[in-house]
Amino acid sequence: MEWFAVAPWLLGVLFLVALLAGFIDSIAGGGGLLTVPALLAAGLSPAQALATNKLQSVGGSFSASLYFIRRKAVDLREQKLNIALTFLGSICGALLVQHVKGDILRQLLPLLVIAIGLYFLLMPRIGEEDRHRRLHGLPFALVAGGCVGFYDGFFGPGAGSFYALAFVTLCGYNLAKSTAHAKMLNFTSNLGGLLLFMLGGKVVWGVGVVMLAGQVCGARLGARMVLSKGQTLIRPMIVIVSAVMSAKLLFDSHGAEIIAWFHAL
Repeated sequence: MEWFAVAPWLLGVLFLVALLAGFIDSIAGGGGLLTVPALLAAGLSPAQALATNKLQSVGGSFSASLYFIRRKAVDLREQKLNIALTFLGSICGALLVQHVKGDILRQLLPLLVIAIGLYFLLMPRIGEEDRHRRLHGLPFALVAGGCVGFYDGFFGPGAGSFYALAFVTLCGYNLAKSTAHAKMLNFTSNLGGLLLFMLGGKVVWGVGVVMLAGQVCGARLGARMVLSKGQTLIRPMIVIVSAVMSAKLLFDSHGAEIIAWFHAL
């Protein structure tokens, strides 16, 4: 088992990266845009980076979830079914990704993330207050828990935004309440994915624990901002993070073509 795979001075840098990522992630999701490239740049292999990222993201999502639960923004008794299907979905996704290539999903994902950003940008009154609920019980748990949990285990980027969108559009929650519940399900699916990575022995524990500490601090600060600032903070953050995430995903998939196109101008 490998505990450290980076130079000691890099641990401080990774702690700060995780702190910022935890703050962003607890508000709008997308913290992995910072942490995964940072882990790769620090010299971890792709498998180690993804596994260690799951460990540190569990810390951030747990910290934010615990804060929301203690502030009674989330009632765990009402979310048991959502949590169970999210965990099951994430395990199934993490198992399947080891045998199936995600190339098609990588092509579609930027379009989905752009759509989420545009939705919150062009629908300014969505999430201002609680609305009529469209799905209840098992149907909602299958969509918001099982399906998004499966996606998070299989691929991951933008899962927090997908959870929040489900609570806003299908559950009728306001944006702050949706973000609180989304973080709880995000923790659940992160935990499911982490268990699979642990069994594979890919987690770099020393690096992951240092970043986990940063995530906990950043996520707690972000969670406080969610409840105090509400949608005045969450909406622009979701739009910005969606735009940045879409640009990165497009460049990851079509970077060579984009560079060639700019050179041809």
